[in-house]
Amino acid sequence: MVIATLVLLCSIPQMDDTAKVVNDTPAVVSESATKDSTLVASALPSAPVRKVKADVEPITPNAAAQPFLPAKPVFTRPRETPGQRKIWYGLVIAGHSGAAFDAWSTHRAVAGGYGQESNPFLRPFAGSNAIYAATQVSPAFMDYLGKKMMVNERGWVRKMWWLPQVAGASFSFASGAHNVGVVH
Repeated sequence: MVIATLVLLCSIPQMDDTAKVVNDTPAVVSESATKDSTLVASALPSAPVRKVKADVEPITPNAAAQPFLPAKPVFTRPRETPGQRKIWYGLVIAGHSGAAFDAWSTHRAVAGGYGQESNPFLRPFAGSNAIYAATQVSPAFMDYLGKKMMVNERGWVRKMWWLPQVAGASFSFASGAHNVGVVH
């Protein structure tokens, strides 16, 4: 691989070196011609006529010599827009607020003896303040799921990225409202 790189780099003509070689060539030819012209003039064939002028003009860049532009990648992953990010953060706040309201109302209903927790996963936490932390697991998962859906490769999934967060927040607020209604 190193050899291939060296061969590739050596085969590319350098613009600065080309200009120097063209400028230095007549001086070298004239010096060597004057020294050796008397000794070997009859043994050498006549030199070819130069096709390059001795006065080299500076090279001006044109459209053909522009640097390479980066190629567009074949596959780009979808990205979230700033508007989607703001809506996502709003739904994060709504989901966690709904879960906190549900936890407060459930703790109040269970502590007052008005009912019991119907969710078997939250039942061990219903009688203590640990229910506030336990109810935040579901909105956190819905936030993660919504974020992953937002940048999914499938278009129909990207269109429904907000659905898990809205559903979770709605169920939390509905459960909290039910619990408040049971207590009163």
